[in-house]
Amino acid sequence: MTRPRSFRVRLLLGSIMWTGGLLFVGHVTSIALAHYYPVVRLNHMTLVGVAVALGFMIAGFLQMRTGLSPFTELRSRLSSMRDGRERRLEGEYPAEVQPLVNDLNALLDQREQAVTRAIAKAGDLAHGLKTPLAVLAQEAERARRSGQTEIAEAIDQQVDRMKRQVDYHLAHARAAASGAAPGARCAVEESADGIARTLRRLHAERGLTIQVDVPPDHAVPAQREDLDEMLGNLLDNACKWARSRITLSSARRAQNGGAIVITVDDDGPGLPPSMRERVLQRGVRADEAAPGSGFGLAIVRDLADVYNGSIALDSSPDGGLRARLTLPAC
Repeated sequence: MTRPRSFRVRLLLGSIMWTGGLLFVGHVTSIALAHYYPVVRLNHMTLVGVAVALGFMIAGFLQMRTGLSPFTELRSRLSSMRDGRERRLEGEYPAEVQPLVNDLNALLDQREQAVTRAIAKAGDLAHGLKTPLAVLAQEAERARRSGQTEIAEAIDQQVDRMKRQVDYHLAHARAAASGAAPGARCAVEESADGIARTLRRLHAERGLTIQVDVPPDHAVPAQREDLDEMLGNLLDNACKWARSRITLSSARRAQNGGAIVITVDDDGPGLPPSMRERVLQRGVRADEAAPGSGFGLAIVRDLADVYNGSIALDSSPDGGLRARLTLPAC
């Protein structure tokens, strides 16, 4: 028997079979009771009728169960998309549901294309703004060589301020465009290892030790660029203050549907509790004499918000600062 693809047909057939079997059982039972009362005895035909009726009832139940199974599969695939394991709704569904699935897949494709265009536009905007800023920086250096120190310092200050604003807002815009994209998935270990290798080379003369302790199966539903941005800012901040050692580790938390907690510890001077909330604000630095724009931790905070995560600062067992980044787990 060919299985009908329409949920309506399956439900109708199942209802007919179930109702027919139930009516037949009731009819046979009533005849037997009426004929043999007060001594009820079931002859061969009656037993055959009951068996046929039960067969119809079982077939009707299976038909309805089979008709409902695509909805269970649909729910499972939607959960996989939410968790980042799939990017589209695959499979065949009943005729009443398939058009909805097709429209949803088309909407997902359209959104992915829009996100790709938005990211490309953000890159073009960054290039278009940074090129004239580099020219202004060269002009400031030329003014400094000609003895116009005050003008050069004023230009440098404004150029630096504009660069910080560009970096911050482009990172936030890119995250807002891509953060909720279905199917996004990134391994924490892969991102952390790449950034740690780069920072080891940059700080080779200081002899910093950057240890990465992340299980291979830890992944978060984030774009690779955004996770690199968050981990890069946290590790870069730790490198500025660490004396000799930085540790990045991650753990899986079972509460609230599961989460990956990424911890970055350094052995630097640490940060007073009164300053920990302030440095997460845009443009605030713990020490104005230290290098950096003061936007790094604020970018991490905003990116974490996009992905329904959070960041918190605490004291590190190594004596310095501990940054704890919490993101949903895949």
